[in-house]
Formats: sequence, C-alpha cells, structure tokens
Amino acid sequence: MTDTEIEITADLVRDLLQEQHPDLAGLAIREVAGGWGNQMWRLGDELAVRMQRMDPTPELQLKERQWLPVLAPRLPLPVPLPVRFGEPSERFPKHWTVMTWVAGEPLDHGSISRGDHAADTLAGFLQALHVEAPADAPIAADRGAHPRNCTDGFENFLQAVTLDDIVADVRAVWDDAVAAPAWQGPPVWVHGDLHPANVVVSDGTLSGIVDFGDMFAGDPAWDLAAAWVLLPAGTASRFFDTYAHADEGAIRRARGLAAMKSLFLMLMGQNGDRGLPGGKPHWGPAGRAALDRVLKGV
Repeated sequence: MTDTEIEITADLVRDLLQEQHPDLAGLAIREVAGGWGNQMWRLGDELAVRMQRMDPTPELQLKERQWLPVLAPRLPLPVPLPVRFGEPSERFPKHWTVMTWVAGEPLDHGSISRGDHAADTLAGFLQALHVEAPADAPIAADRGAHPRNCTDGFENFLQAVTLDDIVADVRAVWDDAVAAPAWQGPPVWVHGDLHPANVVVSDGTLSGIVDFGDMFAGDPAWDLAAAWVLLPAGTASRFFDTYAHADEGAIRRARGLAAMKSLFLMLMGQNGDRGLPGGKPHWGPAGRAALDRVLKGV
C-alpha cells in the first residue's frame, strides 16, 4: 500500500497521538465530513487533527504552522491555531497537525440570514488581514496573479461548465477584470481560498475563517472576490463601503475573480453529480447563485 492509499481511520489517528502526543490520545475522535487535500478529525470539544491526504507535499500545513500564530492575534474572527505538530513516521509517512477547532457550520452546509452583519464582519476581517506582509511571506505559485495571467484557467472553467445563454455576459465581466489596472500597493496578506467550505457560520452570520493553506502575499482582490462568492445578494456594496480600501481597479479585478471562482464551484458540483473523485454536488447551486450575483454586480 502506497502513501496515498493509506486509509485514515479513527484508530490510526489515536495511534499517532499515542506515539507522539499521548496526553491527547484519550480524547474523543470524530471524523469531519469533507476535505480533499487534508482530512479533518475532531479531537475532543476544542481541537482537531488535520491529516495530510491528497496534498502532494506538506507545504500547506507547514505554512499554517509558521504563519497562523503570527496572524491570529490581530484577526477579529476565530481561525484555527496549530497547537501540536505530528511528524511523519513509519505508521503514517506524512505530516499532521493538531489545531484549535473553529465552532460553527461551514457555509456550504449552512446559510447567511444576517447579510448586513456578515458583510460588515467579512470586511472587518479582511481589513485586519490585508496588511503589508513581511519579505519572507509565502508567494503563491498558482494564484495571486493579475487576472490577465489567469485567462487560461478561466477559459478552461468556462468551457467545462454549462451556462446556456450567459457565456457572453460572464466573459464580459472577465474581460473587464483583465483590463483593470494592476495592484500598485505592497504585497499584503491574502487568505487566497475564500469559498463556502472555508468560512464558518453561526446565528446567521460569519463566525470564523478556516483553511489558510493557500495564504500568500499579494493582491487583495483575490479575497475581495468573496463579496460575491460568499455574501448574500445585495450586500456587496455594503461590504466595499465598510472595507473602504478597494479602489475601482481592485473591485473590477475582484469581480472577475469572483466569476472564475463561481465557475470553479459549479465545475466541482458537476463533478459531484457525475460521481467523480473530489466532486461536491452541493457546490453547484452555490456556484450558480454566486455567478448570478457577479453578473448583477450585487
């Protein structure tokens, strides 16, 4: 059995804890549904174990270990904090990390009913996150670029998803983003992967942000796309008013990136409908709703 074929079970998680962190091995272990690159297990009431699964390298976990303790103290929403490190061993030759559990429900299984509150909350979080990053901050290899450098990916998603009569409208939003001026400020901290499975909701609003494995220093427009990808219709303007630091170019880039992210969600939904590995059927409707918000600019 190869590394990628190792079945991650509760017994395996407990064995690894017993080997490396025996004081935690007696806590209850429960699998968390979802996850692709990493698999999550609840550990007691306040912790979780993040197991490297399909990610080919430990880079994303190691990035979280290094930088989340630096970022978390200034962020106004709960984020997962690494508290123990699990190292590769004969039993499991990959990395794993014990992290704090962020309470709530992932948005892809929940909903936002307090739209104005969520818009203000997301804007406040991104204001706090989007500060100048240090020189040794990670740089994104596959995201973070100006939309003009991501056109191949956009076209691939556009061709793969069934859109009926709105293809021209979607491409017009993307073309406007491509024509927008580039980010002129210093590279700032960017979460990089704000989609419905990576934000937590409770009481009808945002209550936490998770999965910082793709964080990088760069253009904040990659996060500002969340105004359409995450928030209910009619709240994007309030979000940008509260955020207060996005000029016209950033908003144009963000809207185009939101279109691309929406297409990705729809593609993952299609893959789920077809039973393909990693596909998520419930992401399809979320992606289409987000794309509708993008096209309406709301």
